[in-house]
Amino acid sequence: MTRDEILEAAAQIFSQKGYNATSMSDIASAVNLQKASLYHHISSKQEILLSLLDEALDLLTGRMNEVLFQPLPADQKLKIAMEIYLETLAEQRDLAAILLLEHRSLNPELRVQHLPRRDRFEGLWKNLIQMGVDEGRFVCKDVPLTTRAILGVMNWAITWYRSDGPLSITEIASQYAELILNGLMNREKSL
Repeated sequence: MTRDEILEAAAQIFSQKGYNATSMSDIASAVNLQKASLYHHISSKQEILLSLLDEALDLLTGRMNEVLFQPLPADQKLKIAMEIYLETLAEQRDLAAILLLEHRSLNPELRVQHLPRRDRFEGLWKNLIQMGVDEGRFVCKDVPLTTRAILGVMNWAITWYRSDGPLSITEIASQYAELILNGLMNREKSL
C-alpha cells in the first residue's frame, strides 16, 4: 500500500461522506489496512486533508500556468483558462469537492500552511484579469472582486454539473466565458 493509494481512497470517501463524517477506520477499510497500519503511512486525518488540498491546487496551478505562458491576448487566455479549470474540476471531482467544500475543515495551524498556496493560485487569475485591463481588453473596477466572481461561478458548477447532462463541460465553459466577456446586456437595445 502506498501513500498515494491511501490519499486517493481518502479523497473518494471525503467527497462522498464529507471530511467530518469520515473516520480513519473508514480510510483504513477502503485500503484494506488495519487502522494502526494506516498510521504507518499517515499521521492524521488533517494531514490527509492538507495533502489533498495541496494536490488539487498544484494540479490547477500547473494547468493555469500552461495557459498563462501561451502567446495569446488576455481574452483568449481567459476563455482557455475557464475551459481547462472546469474540465479539471469535472475530471477530478473528488479532489475538486475537497478543495471547494472541505478546506474549512483544516485546523488553524494547517490552514496557515494552506492559504499561501491558495492565494498563489488565485493570484494567477488576478494577474490574468489585470493583463486584460492593461491590454485594454477588459474594463474592470476591482480585479480581486472580479477574480472571485469568475472563480465562484465556476466553482459552483461542481454541485450541479453532470457528465450526462444537456451540456458538456466545454459548452458550459464557453457560455460562462461569453457571459463574463460580453455580459447580459443587449447593446443594440440599450442604445
